[in-house]
Amino acid sequence: QVQLVESGGGLVQAGGSLRLSCATSGGTIIGLFAMGWFRQAPGKDREFVAALGLSGGSTYYADSVKGRFTISGDYGKNTVYLQMNSLKPEDTAVYYCAARFGTAAELMGDYKYWGQGTQVTVSS
Repeated sequence: QVQLVESGGGLVQAGGSLRLSCATSGGTIIGLFAMGWFRQAPGKDREFVAALGLSGGSTYYADSVKGRFTISGDYGKNTVYLQMNSLKPEDTAVYYCAARFGTAAELMGDYKYWGQGTQVTVSS
């Protein structure tokens, strides 16, 4: 069973930074998965934020976060990160980590495993 646990969310002022972590457990080796970050704001659909290909070979970003967010993996710690800089109020959402076998993807339905989410709130 693949278990994903997000952490690192919180309240930050606009222009600030946060780093989200997605830790795995139960013997999961993240190098075997493509990993993704998604977010869901109140009253909106969950949307793609960033993805990391197998063993970190490639990265993908939504246009809205390109140049501000960075996805990376520490395979020794079985943890994936989302570094978020220059945060804006519109980045406020619950952020979810997800994993799938195969190549990185941007569609929520392509991911089989999900964490419970971590809240990010950006004040203006």
